Amino acid sequence: MTPAKSVVLSALCFLVAVAARPARAQTFTTLYSFTAASDGNGPFASVFQDPAGNLYGTTVYGGDLNCFAPAGCGVVYKVSPDGTETVLHSFSGPDGQWPFTPVIRDSKGNIYGAIYNGGVNYYGAVFKIDTAGKETALYNFTGGSYGCYPFQGLVRDEAGNLYGTTAGCGYGELGYGTIFKVDKAGNFTLLHTFTRETSDGGNPHYGHLTMDKSGNLYGVTLWGGAYDEGVLYKLSKNGTFTLLHSFAGGASDGCNPCGSVVQDETGNLYGTTSGCDSNNYGNIWKVSQKAKETILHSFAGGRSDGCGLQTGVTRDSKGNLYGTTAWCGAHNAGTLYQLSAKGKLTLLHSFRKGSDGANPWSEVLRTTKGTLFGVTYDGGTVWSYVP
Repeated sequence: MTPAKSVVLSALCFLVAVAARPARAQTFTTLYSFTAASDGNGPFASVFQDPAGNLYGTTVYGGDLNCFAPAGCGVVYKVSPDGTETVLHSFSGPDGQWPFTPVIRDSKGNIYGAIYNGGVNYYGAVFKIDTAGKETALYNFTGGSYGCYPFQGLVRDEAGNLYGTTAGCGYGELGYGTIFKVDKAGNFTLLHTFTRETSDGGNPHYGHLTMDKSGNLYGVTLWGGAYDEGVLYKLSKNGTFTLLHSFAGGASDGCNPCGSVVQDETGNLYGTTSGCDSNNYGNIWKVSQKAKETILHSFAGGRSDGCGLQTGVTRDSKGNLYGTTAWCGAHNAGTLYQLSAKGKLTLLHSFRKGSDGANPWSEVLRTTKGTLFGVTYDGGTVWSYVP
């Protein structure tokens, strides 16, 4: 055999071996299924992961079933890498009720969150759970001008201050919510009151605020702005409120944005709207530093696309976006999707009622290794997806 034929044969053998090698399977796994008892029921918010791989989150119901009997008032839970669930705290009413929001953790292992209802005044509360499992209300909302019913999670700065929003009270008879700060000692500061006027927003829901490296806060509201279809806003560290984009609704723009926004390295912001656009199913959008909006994907519903967005997106270093929809997909029970940096939408998983749960209302956690984690509200599961 000549040397040239030997080289060609070796190359062919290599190509055959590569072609025969099985592709890495994409794996969806249900890590834990809630039983609607003391372990919790109805996980609504996203999870976070500690360095040991444990996942932490909340359920709206379950726990102490004597509270709001027989449904329960919700729990804060931990799920270990082997799928073992531990209830860290069960809410009983006076300490809080119905946590729709995610929790966060400091470097010492203390957990913080905001809870929608309950508390001393039954307007909601900001709480802390220390490493010994003791729950403390850092602040109980009083309604009125200070706000009530927090429907978004918290963010924390390097000094330990907590920032969040309320969905109600604040301005006017009904109120459109507020932005607040609670320090480590529980001292409350009102940072902004939403008015739902043309230059302001109203009623922030789901997800959490986003904080940049300078301490500026970003978020969206369901209502308000030039068209009263919701806004994207910035609250600077010195307290200046700036409306970055008013959603116009109709067939050419989305409406009623909710959930978190994500910021890339150059300052562009990404998020979703829950309605309007060409198919009336909402969209994924990008707003540049110069406040120019670009629609990246318009949801079409049906078996091959999603619908029912109540959450924001997660972004990787390559510019791909990940998220969930609560409905549509192959089984009309919600989807897990990826939107590539070039704008191609791929359904990674279609949820179905049963072992993997249905109707995910939570945002997606993505690890540095690319694994995705989330929860389903209906059927009550914590899941992982390995691409």
